[in-house]
Amino acid sequence: MANGKRLGRGLETLLGRISGGSSPESEFGTSGERTAPPTNKIDITKIEPNPFQPRKIFDETELEQLAQSLSTQGLLQPIAVRQVGDRYQIIAGERRFRAALRLGWSEMPVQLADADDQRMAEFALTENIQRKDLNAIEKANACANYLEMYGGTQDELAKRLGIDRSTVTNLLRLLELPKQLQEAVCQEQITAGHVRALLKLPEWEQIGIAEKIQAEEWSVRETERFVQDLMQMGEAELPKTPGQHWQVIDQDGESKVVSPQSEQIRRLEEDFRHSLGGVKVKLVQTNEKGKGKLVILFTNHAEFDHIYSTVCKSNRAAG
Repeated sequence: MANGKRLGRGLETLLGRISGGSSPESEFGTSGERTAPPTNKIDITKIEPNPFQPRKIFDETELEQLAQSLSTQGLLQPIAVRQVGDRYQIIAGERRFRAALRLGWSEMPVQLADADDQRMAEFALTENIQRKDLNAIEKANACANYLEMYGGTQDELAKRLGIDRSTVTNLLRLLELPKQLQEAVCQEQITAGHVRALLKLPEWEQIGIAEKIQAEEWSVRETERFVQDLMQMGEAELPKTPGQHWQVIDQDGESKVVSPQSEQIRRLEEDFRHSLGGVKVKLVQTNEKGKGKLVILFTNHAEFDHIYSTVCKSNRAAG
């Protein structure tokens, strides 16, 4: 997996940097072959988690599977730790450590490294930031905590972690969400992709729409389309449920049941679009008597002038 390789190189570079060499080349012998850092076995009761670990939730099933793997295959790669007094803090490998605890191991193979608090935080972020099983809110909090403690810009943090700046920015934006939605992401009730689409809306709308996303299982694309229509037109059709009617939310926040859009309405929208120079048009029929709404959107003065000329000036000329 591409992310896995990139993550591995990032940790390797950091380990090389803090293990006594100024660069990864310090891990090579004179023959050009890589020499592994020295491995020690220490009392497992003296090992404790990285205090900067962003992961707060560990999947029990995955830990059990990892423990079974350790039981049959042993530990293929020692965990990395730093010594603090007579104890040891994990730099990388907390899942392996937790699995070993389940097996009742008394000792744990480790690689000792020197690292200050800032580099410990970098290790924890680098190890976890690209993992899909770490939820986005945990990643976001880890990035925010790092920037608060050590300063710097989002761009500088991204470079230190070897990731795109947009990744850091998108993560930090999630912390603008209501705590209720952040908790929903942590508990996997809703995805980061869903809530990211809601960030442009007021908090009360975010919460209400999130409840519909969970109840009706909207896709991320459906959510994005709904939010875009709601912002542009003041109302939006909820994703269609098979065998049922659609609902619309109007500008007053009221939900109304309407008939599914017919092919005829879609053709009419296209006719309006063509006649008005390609601007976006939304035609909504709200009851069987023909009541509805025609919404014409424009994005600049030129589009408005064209709509005005087409609708108003042509009518005056005809009169």
